[in-house]
Amino acid sequence: MPASPSTARAINDRLALRLLQQEGPLTAGQLKQLTGLSRPSVADLVERLTAAGLIEVVGESGEQRRGPNAKVYGIVADRAHLAALDVRTEGVSVVVSDLLGRVLAEASVPIGDDTGTGPAVEQAVTLVERAVKEAGTLAAPPRAPAQEWGRLHTVGIGAPGLIDPADGELRDSSGLPEWHRRLVAVLQERLPDARVNVENETNLAALAEMRDGAARDRDTFVLLWLGMGIGAAVVLDGRLRRGASGGTGELGFLPVPGTTGLPSATDCEGGFHSLAGAAAIAALAVEHGVTESGAAAIATPAAEHGGTASGAADEPRAVRLVRAAVGRVTGAAGEDLVGASGRDVDGDVDRTGGTDHATADVEAAHRFLDALADRVVLGVAAVVSVLDPGCVVLAGEVGRAGGDELAARVHRRLARMSPLPTEVRASSLGGGAVLRGALLTARDRAQEELFAPGE
Repeated sequence: MPASPSTARAINDRLALRLLQQEGPLTAGQLKQLTGLSRPSVADLVERLTAAGLIEVVGESGEQRRGPNAKVYGIVADRAHLAALDVRTEGVSVVVSDLLGRVLAEASVPIGDDTGTGPAVEQAVTLVERAVKEAGTLAAPPRAPAQEWGRLHTVGIGAPGLIDPADGELRDSSGLPEWHRRLVAVLQERLPDARVNVENETNLAALAEMRDGAARDRDTFVLLWLGMGIGAAVVLDGRLRRGASGGTGELGFLPVPGTTGLPSATDCEGGFHSLAGAAAIAALAVEHGVTESGAAAIATPAAEHGGTASGAADEPRAVRLVRAAVGRVTGAAGEDLVGASGRDVDGDVDRTGGTDHATADVEAAHRFLDALADRVVLGVAAVVSVLDPGCVVLAGEVGRAGGDELAARVHRRLARMSPLPTEVRASSLGGGAVLRGALLTARDRAQEELFAPGE
């Protein structure tokens, strides 16, 4: 059954808007070429979208043609604003942008462990309100015909914990601050005209990596989050998979060899978390003689941590130790302190000799990273054997600190353990992946509503 004229118009309008979002400003001729629509149809949709306040003339193009220059049309980015929040146990970061993702304001606030639920929520909400107000002063002035120009349309929130697939709310999880759950409700109360969505932080990081990061070329992959906690996000055929209860990727509870017991329904101690969580990694580093000495010199700027409330100095100790080890290993390689004679056929340290030119701390760093890769690959291999994703991205604070060095070691071990060909990649978005994912989901929802012109 053919689409009705109104349905066809809506489809064409959305197609044109998506192209303008992806390609940037275009002329009517370029829209005709990209959409395959007739010239009159393109002229009609341009008129409709302009009248609806969704697109505007942003310039002219000669297009190597005779006659007047062609008008160039672009999306009216200030039609609505978006906010993204990265909610951590130690604080909150917020970014406010326009419809095209141009950042208008950003801020963060630390929230201490001893802060009560009420004060913590108030600090976080006040931060958002201040950023939204700042963004409003930077935006273009309102114009007809939009009635609510530049208002905050959608808020995307990334937080640790499980999201109930039935109602989209953050579930009560042991070990997480109570203010996390309260924050969502208070934001909706204080911002009644905005749509407020919450999503697991690992899932948002995966969406960001798929759109803009290490998994841009993949529609099926798994993101393994290595940080204070352990988690994974599963993307199959371009879609995020949450599971029946929203618990897909709870790898911290995965039983693995090398622990002293088994996890329980309420405690992941004894599971993969006991091997690859931040506390376990810090202990592993100490066991292998890795120290933080000199780590400050190679620490990444606070901006690399996504603008979060805690900078590099406040990172978990495990992150600083991993970064210090990677810095020593890569620095030594650059100075030819570790030659080919000191590596085995898989690229790891040869324990039998060939280390005359390596310093003790470099060797300690190699041993630590090898041992860490031995642990991480247990979780990766389990995921690969069940899902066969073809690609695993190492993210989270520890994953980012390990970077390509850790990813390469995990990949070599995985190749020996699994018959399924799988790439292991390091996150390429730095600490801003969660905020980026939250902003992308907020933009998608806002555009889904705004890019639906009426009759």
